[in-house]
Amino acid sequence: MASDTRRLSALRELALIAVLFLVYKVARLGADGHVDEAFRNARAIWDTERLLRLPGELAVQQSLLGWNGLIGVANSYYAYVHFPATAACLIWLYRWRPAHYRWTRNVIVLLTAGALAVHFLIPLAPPRMLTDTGMLDLGRLYGPAVYGPPETDQISNQYAAMPSLHVGWALVVAVALIAATTGRYRALWLLHPVITLLVVVATGNHYWLDALAAAALLAGAYALLRHQRPLRLPVPPNPLAAVG
Repeated sequence: MASDTRRLSALRELALIAVLFLVYKVARLGADGHVDEAFRNARAIWDTERLLRLPGELAVQQSLLGWNGLIGVANSYYAYVHFPATAACLIWLYRWRPAHYRWTRNVIVLLTAGALAVHFLIPLAPPRMLTDTGMLDLGRLYGPAVYGPPETDQISNQYAAMPSLHVGWALVVAVALIAATTGRYRALWLLHPVITLLVVVATGNHYWLDALAAAALLAGAYALLRHQRPLRLPVPPNPLAAVG
């Protein structure tokens, strides 16, 4: 009976995250329809990044051209890793680190709600739409593609580049797993947000500042929920500590 109750609870929590993601995707459509403003904002973001001397998204993308297999990997990472990696992390936390699960789940809820608010306030065309800069839509050209032509796309709002929830959720996964584990190499979880950042920029789906905006929202979510942060896990004793 206890195992059945736990299983139902786990399914309910997983459904909650799935519904949250679905509501976010549907609600984003409400921010659609501001195409001219989205392109004006895109040009402003592009020019601001140049003033800040950030690395050009075009240079990152061009470094992939000619490596069709690597482009396919980048497009696949963008298309298929985002939600499954987050869901897998939450399932593991729920099973093995319940306190970290509750903390992480609530952070994701706050981050996603904040991202949706920004989408309404700042419609933004992604860099792959700024064709005059030389940027390409690698998903459409090489596949797999997540989005169809924006003028006929009825299932997603493509003018909601800021913030990047791909980067935001990847950071949540890394922080959660680093906090919930004690392994010597747990910092390697940071590779997930680093790879995600490079992928979203190289494929033309996000600007550097989209990732910065996601990180800022995430920092705010963690600050608001700092009272929920679980206690640090004890570090296992080092058997070599007494040697010498």
